[in-house]
Amino acid sequence: MTDAPQAAARKRFLRDLERKRHVYAHLGPNWYASVMGTGIISVTAATLPVELPGLRVFALVFWAITVVLLVGISAAWLVHWVRFPDNARRWIDDPILSQFYGAPPMAILTTGLSTLLVGQDVIGYDAALIVSWFCWVLGTILGLLSAIVVPFVMFTRGLAKPDAAFGGWLMPIVPPMVSANAGAFLIDSLPHGQPQLSMVIICYALFGISLVISIIIITLIWSRLLFHAMPAAVLVPTLWIVLGPLGQSTAAANNLSAAVLRDIPGQLDEVMEAFGLLYGVPVWGFAMFWLVMAGMITIREVRKKLPFALTWWSFTFPVGTVVAGTSALANRSGAVFFEVVAVVLFTGLVAAWALVFAKTVANGFRGKLFLPPSQAALIQDKK
Repeated sequence: MTDAPQAAARKRFLRDLERKRHVYAHLGPNWYASVMGTGIISVTAATLPVELPGLRVFALVFWAITVVLLVGISAAWLVHWVRFPDNARRWIDDPILSQFYGAPPMAILTTGLSTLLVGQDVIGYDAALIVSWFCWVLGTILGLLSAIVVPFVMFTRGLAKPDAAFGGWLMPIVPPMVSANAGAFLIDSLPHGQPQLSMVIICYALFGISLVISIIIITLIWSRLLFHAMPAAVLVPTLWIVLGPLGQSTAAANNLSAAVLRDIPGQLDEVMEAFGLLYGVPVWGFAMFWLVMAGMITIREVRKKLPFALTWWSFTFPVGTVVAGTSALANRSGAVFFEVVAVVLFTGLVAAWALVFAKTVANGFRGKLFLPPSQAALIQDKK
Protein backbone atom coordinates (compact mmCIF):
# COMPACT_ATOMS: atom_id res chain seq x y z
CA MET A 1 0.00 0.00 0.00
CA THR A 2 1.35 3.42 -0.93
CA ASP A 3 2.29 5.46 2.11
CA ALA A 4 1.30 9.10 2.61
CA PRO A 5 4.62 10.72 1.53
CA GLN A 6 4.65 8.76 -1.74
CA ALA A 7 1.02 9.64 -2.43
CA ALA A 8 1.71 13.32 -1.79
CA ALA A 9 4.74 13.23 -4.08
CA ARG A 10 2.70 11.56 -6.82
CA LYS A 11 -0.05 14.17 -6.44
CA ARG A 12 2.47 17.03 -6.71
CA PHE A 13 4.02 15.43 -9.79
CA LEU A 14 0.67 15.08 -11.56
CA ARG A 15 -0.30 18.62 -10.58
CA ASP A 16 2.96 20.04 -11.92
CA LEU A 17 2.59 18.00 -15.10
CA GLU A 18 -0.93 19.31 -15.66
CA ARG A 19 0.21 22.88 -14.97
CA LYS A 20 2.98 22.59 -17.56
CA ARG A 21 0.47 21.27 -20.08
CA HIS A 22 -1.80 24.22 -19.38
CA VAL A 23 1.05 26.65 -20.01
CA TYR A 24 0.85 25.81 -23.71
CA ALA A 25 -2.73 24.59 -24.05
CA HIS A 26 -4.45 27.96 -23.70
CA LEU A 27 -1.75 30.42 -24.77
CA GLY A 28 -3.60 33.13 -26.69
CA PRO A 29 -2.27 36.05 -28.74
CA ASN A 30 -3.07 38.38 -25.82
CA TRP A 31 0.26 37.40 -24.25
CA TYR A 32 2.00 39.61 -26.83
CA ALA A 33 0.52 42.63 -25.05
CA SER A 34 3.32 42.24 -22.51
CA VAL A 35 5.88 42.71 -25.30
CA MET A 36 4.06 45.81 -26.51
CA GLY A 37 3.81 47.27 -23.02
CA THR A 38 7.51 46.69 -22.34
CA GLY A 39 8.80 47.81 -25.74
CA ILE A 40 6.91 51.10 -25.66
CA ILE A 41 8.86 52.12 -22.55
CA SER A 42 12.12 51.71 -24.46
CA VAL A 43 10.73 53.71 -27.39
CA THR A 44 9.35 56.53 -25.26
CA ALA A 45 12.51 56.72 -23.15
CA ALA A 46 14.53 57.16 -26.35
CA THR A 47 12.23 59.84 -27.77
CA LEU A 48 11.48 61.95 -24.68
CA PRO A 49 12.04 65.62 -25.53
CA VAL A 50 14.26 66.10 -22.44
CA GLU A 51 17.48 64.48 -21.34
CA LEU A 52 17.44 62.76 -17.96
CA PRO A 53 20.39 61.08 -16.21
CA GLY A 54 20.56 57.37 -16.96
CA LEU A 55 17.64 57.48 -19.38
CA ARG A 56 19.58 55.86 -22.24
CA VAL A 57 20.69 52.95 -20.07
CA PHE A 58 17.13 52.64 -18.78
CA ALA A 59 15.89 52.41 -22.38
CA LEU A 60 18.51 49.76 -23.18
CA VAL A 61 17.40 47.61 -20.26
CA PHE A 62 13.80 47.68 -21.43
CA TRP A 63 14.87 46.97 -25.01
CA ALA A 64 16.66 43.83 -23.78
CA ILE A 65 13.61 42.73 -21.76
CA THR A 66 11.42 43.33 -24.83
CA VAL A 67 13.59 41.13 -27.03
CA VAL A 68 13.61 38.33 -24.44
CA LEU A 69 9.84 38.51 -24.05
CA LEU A 70 9.23 38.51 -27.81
CA VAL A 71 11.48 35.51 -28.41
CA GLY A 72 10.16 33.61 -25.38
CA ILE A 73 6.48 34.18 -26.06
CA SER A 74 6.90 33.44 -29.78
CA ALA A 75 8.61 30.13 -28.95
CA ALA A 76 5.84 29.24 -26.48
CA TRP A 77 3.15 30.19 -29.01
CA LEU A 78 4.82 27.98 -31.62
CA VAL A 79 4.64 25.07 -29.18
CA HIS A 80 0.99 25.95 -28.59
CA TRP A 81 0.22 25.78 -32.32
CA VAL A 82 2.13 22.50 -32.74
CA ARG A 83 0.78 20.67 -29.68
CA PHE A 84 -2.71 22.17 -29.47
CA PRO A 85 -3.68 23.17 -33.04
CA ASP A 86 -7.41 22.81 -32.36
CA ASN A 87 -7.24 25.27 -29.47
CA ALA A 88 -5.11 27.65 -31.53
CA ARG A 89 -7.55 27.66 -34.43
CA ARG A 90 -10.47 28.34 -32.10
CA TRP A 91 -9.11 31.75 -31.05
CA ILE A 92 -10.30 33.35 -34.30
CA ASP A 93 -13.91 32.48 -33.37
CA ASP A 94 -13.57 33.73 -29.82
CA PRO A 95 -15.32 37.14 -29.51
CA ILE A 96 -12.70 38.37 -27.03
CA LEU A 97 -9.36 36.75 -27.83
CA SER A 98 -9.77 37.08 -31.60
CA GLN A 99 -9.35 40.84 -31.19
CA PHE A 100 -5.87 40.32 -29.78
CA TYR A 101 -4.50 39.03 -33.07
CA GLY A 102 -3.41 42.63 -33.46
CA ALA A 103 -1.00 42.20 -30.55
CA PRO A 104 1.68 40.05 -32.28
CA PRO A 105 2.27 42.52 -35.16
CA MET A 106 2.35 45.48 -32.78
CA ALA A 107 4.80 43.60 -30.56
CA ILE A 108 7.04 42.96 -33.57
CA LEU A 109 6.81 46.56 -34.79
CA THR A 110 7.55 47.98 -31.35
CA THR A 111 10.55 45.69 -30.92
CA GLY A 112 11.87 46.70 -34.32
CA LEU A 113 11.54 50.40 -33.59
CA SER A 114 13.17 50.11 -30.17
CA THR A 115 16.02 48.16 -31.79
CA LEU A 116 16.63 51.01 -34.21
CA LEU A 117 16.35 53.73 -31.58
CA VAL A 118 18.15 52.01 -28.71
CA GLY A 119 19.40 48.54 -29.63
CA GLN A 120 21.95 49.98 -32.05
CA ASP A 121 24.06 50.87 -28.99
CA VAL A 122 24.57 47.14 -28.49
CA ILE A 123 24.43 45.52 -31.94
CA GLY A 124 25.50 48.47 -34.10
CA TYR A 125 23.53 50.71 -36.43
CA ASP A 126 23.71 48.50 -39.53
CA ALA A 127 22.46 45.40 -37.72
CA ALA A 128 19.78 47.43 -35.93
CA LEU A 129 18.60 48.84 -39.25
CA ILE A 130 18.31 45.35 -40.76
CA VAL A 131 16.36 44.09 -37.74
CA SER A 132 14.11 47.14 -37.78
CA TRP A 133 13.31 46.78 -41.50
CA PHE A 134 12.62 43.05 -41.06
CA CYS A 135 10.29 43.75 -38.13
CA TRP A 136 8.59 46.57 -40.03
CA VAL A 137 7.87 44.45 -43.11
CA LEU A 138 6.74 41.42 -41.09
CA GLY A 139 4.74 43.50 -38.60
CA THR A 140 3.08 45.51 -41.37
CA ILE A 141 2.01 42.41 -43.29
CA LEU A 142 0.67 40.72 -40.15
CA GLY A 143 -0.96 43.98 -39.07
CA LEU A 144 -2.81 44.37 -42.35
CA LEU A 145 -3.94 40.74 -42.09
CA SER A 146 -5.30 41.34 -38.59
CA ALA A 147 -7.04 44.53 -39.73
CA ILE A 148 -8.74 42.63 -42.55
CA VAL A 149 -9.31 39.09 -41.25
CA VAL A 150 -10.63 39.83 -37.75
CA PRO A 151 -13.34 42.29 -38.89
CA PHE A 152 -14.19 39.97 -41.80
CA VAL A 153 -14.77 37.09 -39.38
CA MET A 154 -16.88 39.34 -37.18
CA PHE A 155 -18.92 40.50 -40.19
CA THR A 156 -19.55 37.02 -41.57
CA ARG A 157 -19.85 34.79 -38.49
CA GLY A 158 -22.04 36.94 -36.27
CA LEU A 159 -19.64 37.01 -33.32
CA ALA A 160 -20.73 40.43 -32.06
CA LYS A 161 -23.87 41.58 -30.29
CA PRO A 162 -25.25 45.15 -30.09
CA ASP A 163 -23.78 45.65 -26.63
CA ALA A 164 -20.50 43.79 -27.27
CA ALA A 165 -18.27 46.74 -28.24
CA PHE A 166 -15.22 47.06 -26.00
CA GLY A 167 -11.74 48.53 -26.23
CA GLY A 168 -10.30 45.31 -27.58
CA TRP A 169 -12.07 45.91 -30.89
CA LEU A 170 -9.34 48.46 -31.61
CA MET A 171 -6.53 45.91 -31.24
CA PRO A 172 -6.68 44.35 -34.73
CA ILE A 173 -6.93 47.68 -36.56
CA VAL A 174 -4.28 49.75 -34.72
CA PRO A 175 -1.21 47.89 -36.17
CA PRO A 176 -1.24 49.87 -39.46
CA MET A 177 -0.96 53.08 -37.40
CA VAL A 178 1.98 51.59 -35.51
CA SER A 179 3.54 50.77 -38.89
CA ALA A 180 3.01 54.35 -40.02
CA ASN A 181 4.83 55.72 -36.99
CA ALA A 182 7.66 53.17 -37.08
CA GLY A 183 8.04 53.69 -40.82
CA ALA A 184 8.72 57.39 -40.28
CA PHE A 185 12.04 56.47 -38.64
CA LEU A 186 13.06 54.30 -41.60
CA ILE A 187 12.47 56.79 -44.40
CA ASP A 188 15.90 58.41 -44.29
CA SER A 189 17.57 54.98 -44.71
CA LEU A 190 16.10 54.75 -48.23
CA PRO A 191 17.64 56.29 -51.37
CA HIS A 192 16.56 59.87 -52.05
CA GLY A 193 13.76 60.53 -54.48
CA GLN A 194 11.01 58.09 -55.35
CA PRO A 195 11.92 55.39 -52.77
CA GLN A 196 11.55 57.87 -49.90
CA LEU A 197 8.44 59.44 -51.41
CA SER A 198 6.87 55.99 -51.86
CA MET A 199 7.56 55.14 -48.23
CA VAL A 200 5.91 58.38 -47.10
CA ILE A 201 2.85 57.61 -49.21
CA ILE A 202 2.65 54.04 -47.84
CA CYS A 203 2.91 55.29 -44.25
CA TYR A 204 0.18 57.89 -44.74
CA ALA A 205 -2.04 55.23 -46.36
CA LEU A 206 -1.50 52.96 -43.35
CA PHE A 207 -2.27 55.96 -41.15
CA GLY A 208 -5.59 56.42 -42.93
CA ILE A 209 -6.63 52.77 -42.70
CA SER A 210 -6.29 52.72 -38.95
CA LEU A 211 -7.59 56.24 -38.34
CA VAL A 212 -10.95 55.87 -40.10
CA ILE A 213 -11.76 52.50 -38.55
CA SER A 214 -10.67 53.74 -35.12
CA ILE A 215 -13.14 56.63 -35.32
CA ILE A 216 -15.95 54.17 -36.07
CA ILE A 217 -15.02 51.81 -33.23
CA ILE A 218 -14.50 54.57 -30.65
CA THR A 219 -18.01 55.78 -31.51
CA LEU A 220 -19.36 52.27 -30.92
CA ILE A 221 -17.54 52.04 -27.59
CA TRP A 222 -19.03 55.39 -26.51
CA SER A 223 -22.47 54.15 -27.53
CA ARG A 224 -22.03 50.91 -25.58
CA LEU A 225 -20.99 52.79 -22.42
CA LEU A 226 -23.90 55.19 -22.79
CA PHE A 227 -26.74 52.78 -23.60
CA HIS A 228 -25.68 49.45 -22.09
CA ALA A 229 -24.22 48.03 -18.89
CA MET A 230 -20.53 48.46 -18.14
CA PRO A 231 -18.23 45.76 -19.53
CA ALA A 232 -17.28 42.82 -17.35
CA ALA A 233 -14.73 43.84 -14.72
CA VAL A 234 -11.74 42.18 -16.41
CA LEU A 235 -12.58 44.02 -19.65
CA VAL A 236 -12.66 47.48 -18.06
CA PRO A 237 -8.87 47.98 -18.55
CA THR A 238 -9.43 47.63 -22.31
CA LEU A 239 -11.08 51.06 -22.25
CA TRP A 240 -7.53 52.40 -22.08
CA ILE A 241 -6.88 50.92 -25.54
CA VAL A 242 -8.81 53.88 -26.96
CA LEU A 243 -5.69 55.91 -26.14
CA GLY A 244 -3.71 53.72 -28.55
CA PRO A 245 -4.89 55.09 -31.91
CA LEU A 246 -5.11 58.60 -30.44
CA GLY A 247 -1.53 58.69 -29.17
CA GLN A 248 -0.07 56.66 -32.02
CA SER A 249 -1.70 58.81 -34.70
CA THR A 250 -0.46 61.99 -33.01
CA ALA A 251 3.07 60.58 -32.97
CA ALA A 252 2.81 59.32 -36.56
CA ALA A 253 1.47 62.61 -37.94
CA ASN A 254 4.35 64.59 -36.43
CA ASN A 255 7.11 62.06 -37.03
CA LEU A 256 6.04 61.69 -40.67
CA SER A 257 5.99 65.46 -41.11
CA ALA A 258 9.51 65.59 -39.65
CA ALA A 259 10.61 62.93 -42.14
CA VAL A 260 9.13 64.89 -45.04
CA LEU A 261 10.90 68.06 -43.93
CA ARG A 262 14.18 66.19 -43.45
CA ASP A 263 14.23 63.91 -46.48
CA ILE A 264 11.82 65.20 -49.13
CA PRO A 265 12.16 68.97 -49.42
CA GLY A 266 9.53 70.57 -51.61
CA GLN A 267 6.23 72.41 -51.69
CA LEU A 268 4.60 70.07 -49.17
CA ASP A 269 7.04 70.94 -46.37
CA GLU A 270 4.96 73.57 -44.63
CA VAL A 271 1.72 71.72 -45.29
CA MET A 272 2.99 68.50 -43.69
CA GLU A 273 4.46 70.32 -40.71
CA ALA A 274 1.19 72.19 -40.17
CA PHE A 275 -0.81 68.98 -40.51
CA GLY A 276 1.19 67.33 -37.73
CA LEU A 277 0.32 70.09 -35.25
CA LEU A 278 -3.19 70.90 -36.47
CA TYR A 279 -4.14 67.23 -36.29
CA GLY A 280 -2.05 66.28 -33.28
CA VAL A 281 -3.01 68.95 -30.76
CA PRO A 282 -6.83 68.46 -30.95
CA VAL A 283 -6.48 64.67 -30.92
CA TRP A 284 -4.05 64.95 -27.99
CA GLY A 285 -6.72 66.98 -26.18
CA PHE A 286 -9.27 64.21 -26.66
CA ALA A 287 -6.67 61.69 -25.50
CA MET A 288 -6.30 63.63 -22.25
CA PHE A 289 -10.08 63.65 -21.87
CA TRP A 290 -10.28 59.90 -22.41
CA LEU A 291 -7.37 59.28 -20.06
CA VAL A 292 -9.32 60.99 -17.29
CA MET A 293 -12.55 59.19 -18.19
CA ALA A 294 -10.90 55.75 -18.35
CA GLY A 295 -9.08 56.50 -15.12
CA MET A 296 -12.31 57.37 -13.31
CA ILE A 297 -14.04 54.20 -14.52
CA THR A 298 -11.02 52.11 -13.54
CA ILE A 299 -10.92 53.62 -10.04
CA ARG A 300 -14.61 52.82 -9.72
CA GLU A 301 -13.85 49.18 -10.54
CA VAL A 302 -10.77 49.05 -8.31
CA ARG A 303 -12.98 49.96 -5.37
CA LYS A 304 -14.99 46.85 -6.22
CA LYS A 305 -11.78 44.77 -6.30
CA LEU A 306 -10.86 44.77 -9.99
CA PRO A 307 -9.62 41.23 -10.78
CA PHE A 308 -6.23 40.81 -12.43
CA ALA A 309 -6.05 39.54 -16.00
CA LEU A 310 -3.76 40.04 -18.97
CA THR A 311 -6.05 42.91 -19.97
CA TRP A 312 -4.16 44.94 -17.34
CA TRP A 313 -1.44 45.37 -19.97
CA SER A 314 -3.87 47.86 -21.50
CA PHE A 315 -2.57 50.25 -18.83
CA THR A 316 0.85 50.29 -20.53
CA PHE A 317 1.09 50.38 -24.33
CA PRO A 318 -1.83 52.79 -24.94
CA VAL A 319 -0.45 55.21 -22.35
CA GLY A 320 2.95 54.79 -23.97
CA THR A 321 1.57 55.89 -27.32
CA VAL A 322 0.25 59.05 -25.68
CA VAL A 323 3.72 59.68 -24.23
CA ALA A 324 5.17 59.19 -27.73
CA GLY A 325 2.57 61.54 -29.22
CA THR A 326 3.20 64.17 -26.55
CA SER A 327 6.96 63.95 -27.15
CA ALA A 328 6.43 64.31 -30.89
CA LEU A 329 4.30 67.42 -30.31
CA ALA A 330 7.00 68.83 -28.03
CA ASN A 331 9.66 68.24 -30.67
CA ARG A 332 7.58 69.79 -33.46
CA SER A 333 6.25 72.80 -31.50
CA GLY A 334 9.05 73.48 -29.04
CA ALA A 335 6.43 73.95 -26.30
CA VAL A 336 7.76 73.38 -22.79
CA PHE A 337 4.21 72.48 -21.77
CA PHE A 338 4.35 69.30 -23.85
CA GLU A 339 7.79 68.47 -22.47
CA VAL A 340 6.51 68.61 -18.89
CA VAL A 341 3.42 66.55 -19.68
CA ALA A 342 5.53 63.96 -21.53
CA VAL A 343 7.77 63.45 -18.50
CA VAL A 344 4.79 63.20 -16.13
CA LEU A 345 3.03 60.66 -18.35
CA PHE A 346 6.27 58.71 -18.81
CA THR A 347 6.65 58.45 -15.05
CA GLY A 348 3.11 57.12 -14.76
CA LEU A 349 3.78 54.67 -17.59
CA VAL A 350 6.80 53.20 -15.82
CA ALA A 351 4.86 52.87 -12.56
CA ALA A 352 1.99 51.13 -14.39
CA TRP A 353 4.42 48.73 -16.07
CA ALA A 354 6.04 47.82 -12.76
CA LEU A 355 2.66 47.02 -11.22
CA VAL A 356 1.36 45.00 -14.17
CA PHE A 357 4.62 43.13 -14.68
CA ALA A 358 4.75 42.14 -11.01
CA LYS A 359 1.12 41.01 -11.11
CA THR A 360 1.75 39.00 -14.28
CA VAL A 361 4.75 37.20 -12.82
CA ALA A 362 2.96 36.45 -9.54
CA ASN A 363 -0.19 35.11 -11.23
CA GLY A 364 1.89 33.25 -13.79
CA PHE A 365 3.76 31.35 -11.09
CA ARG A 366 0.45 30.45 -9.48
CA GLY A 367 -0.75 29.09 -12.82
CA LYS A 368 -3.83 31.31 -12.90
CA LEU A 369 -2.95 32.88 -16.26
CA PHE A 370 -2.76 29.52 -18.03
CA LEU A 371 -6.23 28.28 -17.25
CA PRO A 372 -8.86 27.91 -20.03
CA PRO A 373 -10.48 31.27 -20.79
CA SER A 374 -14.16 31.59 -19.93
CA GLN A 375 -15.23 34.32 -22.33
CA ALA A 376 -18.93 33.48 -22.06
CA ALA A 377 -18.80 34.18 -18.34
CA LEU A 378 -16.94 37.42 -18.98
CA ILE A 379 -19.48 38.67 -21.46
CA GLN A 380 -22.44 37.88 -19.24
CA ASP A 381 -20.75 38.86 -15.99
CA LYS A 382 -22.64 42.13 -15.70
CA LYS A 383 -25.67 41.60 -17.86
